[in-house]
Amino acid sequence: QVQLVESGGGLVQAGGSLTLSCAVSGSIFRNNAMAWARQAPGKQRELVANIRSGGITKYADSVKGRFTISRDNAKNTVYLQMNSLKPEDTAIYYCAASLWNTDFLRENAYSDWGQGTQVTVSS
Repeated sequence: QVQLVESGGGLVQAGGSLTLSCAVSGSIFRNNAMAWARQAPGKQRELVANIRSGGITKYADSVKGRFTISRDNAKNTVYLQMNSLKPEDTAIYYCAASLWNTDFLRENAYSDWGQGTQVTVSS
């Protein structure tokens, strides 16, 4: 059974930075793609960043150049460094794991999800 636990959310002013962490238990981590997604109030969940087992990354246009996804296979942890934050980045951020080494930024490509961590960006 895979468990994903996010941490690092909080309140930050526009232009600031936050780093989210996702601790992963289970054997799914090392050979599989991981991703971060977010869901703002009243909106659908949006996949914002993906990282494959070899470290290749992919980003949604909305965060490209501002967010960086990374993984530490020794620690079974994936990170999301968020810079130049905007009020529209306010959302619950979720960590997700795929059964495959995919680069898809689609929700149905990921089988396991964390419970999320709130990020609020004030203007």
